[in-house]
Amino acid sequence: MTPEHPHTPPELPHTPSTTATPPALPPSTVEMTGAVAVLRTLARLGVTDIFGIPGSAVIPIYDALPAQDRIRHILVRHEQDAGHAAEGYAAATGRVGVAIATSGPGATNLVTAIADAFLDSVPLLVITGQVFSELMGTDAFQEADIVGITLPITKHSMLVTRTEDIPSAIAGAYEIAGTGRPGPVLVDITKDAQQGTAVHAWPPVVNLPGYRPPAKTHRPKARQAARLLADAERPVLYVGGGVIRARASAALRRLAELTGAPVVTTLTARGAFPDSHPHHLGMPGMHGSVPAVLGLQESDLIIALGARFDDRVTGDPAAFAPGARVVHIDIDPAEISKIRHADVPIVGDLAAVIPALTEEVEANLAAGDSPDLTSWWVRLDRLRADYPLGFEPTSDGLLSPQHIIRRVAELTGPEAVYVTGVGQHQMWAAQFIPFERPRSFLTSGGAGTMGYAVPAAMGAKLGEPDRVVWAIDGDGCFQMTNRELATCLLEHIPIKVALINNSSLGMIRQWQNLFYDGRYSQSELNTGHGSEHIPDFVRMAEAYGAHGERVTRAEEVDDAIRRALTIDDRPVVIDFVVSADALVWPMVPQGVGNDRIRYAQDRSPAWGGE
Repeated sequence: MTPEHPHTPPELPHTPSTTATPPALPPSTVEMTGAVAVLRTLARLGVTDIFGIPGSAVIPIYDALPAQDRIRHILVRHEQDAGHAAEGYAAATGRVGVAIATSGPGATNLVTAIADAFLDSVPLLVITGQVFSELMGTDAFQEADIVGITLPITKHSMLVTRTEDIPSAIAGAYEIAGTGRPGPVLVDITKDAQQGTAVHAWPPVVNLPGYRPPAKTHRPKARQAARLLADAERPVLYVGGGVIRARASAALRRLAELTGAPVVTTLTARGAFPDSHPHHLGMPGMHGSVPAVLGLQESDLIIALGARFDDRVTGDPAAFAPGARVVHIDIDPAEISKIRHADVPIVGDLAAVIPALTEEVEANLAAGDSPDLTSWWVRLDRLRADYPLGFEPTSDGLLSPQHIIRRVAELTGPEAVYVTGVGQHQMWAAQFIPFERPRSFLTSGGAGTMGYAVPAAMGAKLGEPDRVVWAIDGDGCFQMTNRELATCLLEHIPIKVALINNSSLGMIRQWQNLFYDGRYSQSELNTGHGSEHIPDFVRMAEAYGAHGERVTRAEEVDDAIRRALTIDDRPVVIDFVVSADALVWPMVPQGVGNDRIRYAQDRSPAWGGE
């Protein structure tokens, strides 16, 4: 057994969101407007921070804001950023994030963030204003059916037209968002409901017919899973983001150490299991480590924990782990056997199921039933020795992006929160930052939303003010949401941005390089301007009141990072000018089996399967 990691704090028990919040206000019955009821309900639920922008259909709520002192409102520069900030807040803290916007374009601007939260199981409560009830259906000014628009990308969406229904709607939405498989819930409130007056009783009656998150531990199926583990010669624990959402990392570690099985952590599960642990093989998938990818591919038993067999992990599903039986544990029954048939399906909360499985494994061990994984670890250790993560020096004299990201992590440490945009820099961050604790890596996994990093980092820093928060962003992503630097300055949220600037849409360029004969169609952001910086990110940062500097030489990297770490009164942007020729390796080309993984441009490891 490895020693305890000093940087891994004890986890909180996995409880419904409505009971894991600060103490609520005492019961009461009082007459108030619907707008006041919105804020009073949020406060009673323990909400302390919300992100949003006022507009005509939510003016009553904003008019009521100054009269209360329990909720801090962060005025963002774009509604999409309000959603991503609420996501970052939720992902970093484990609490429900809250975003608010007006009707019409205000609401539709939130759609991308809602979809992002839906795919990555982030607990989000979205409140939107709607036009007056009598105007609905008339194509009124800034009218949009946001409930209909978001039904496919929320756990639930609801329209509130009566003032007296507001507390129960918001309390129910909060409960749905934060329990079971977390996700976004939208509450659309008409303006007349906000302006109306009603007597509101607390606590409200919350009626959620049909909503019953799984609570059983399924002991017989846990026993079946333990039996498969006892018989397996090449097991792998395939860990998804659900382990972090369930606060089950400590339980996972105990199971891994008890069984001796290797562990792989997906993009959204980075930090669920310590990278430094000898059982950890790394990240699986398209840009995963060779041991993680081939470990899954050659396994004879996969224990999937809060993972959904995403195509970026499996490659061609028909060719994925052809010799493996599957135990699939997830709180969402819709995920079981959706992509890969589960020999043992278990629907339940990982915080309860993993300990139950562990107890069954302990019983088998006590009976002398201990699997011998020696030959399996010989194979995996050989893969680790032969195919370590690394990178080639650049050929054009510009900085290596992998080196920069590694140095940011080494100089900052594991207690920080690292937030990324989407693309090459996202994959390099997942590969080269060592993660030792859950909720230390935030990224857009399922949706792959460019522009996620800056607003999500802002939300994470608000939720975790005592931690250093780095946004590791690409120049393409950064130009989509850098406006939130203004919010960070004015609201005293000092995030730090490591800008991996290769003057291109790096992942698109990589695919064009590898699969489209180097035809770089519309992926080079500074075409025709030579070495000129367009935009000048240093001057842009300074215009927003942030500290900005540019780094072009390797010997400048560490000093720039150290300076950033000393600045805590404003945002920091470091423009690292890196080579556009750097590629993300390893790589499994899209649509093929994981046995086709390429370690480098001209090197593919030997697959040990049939």
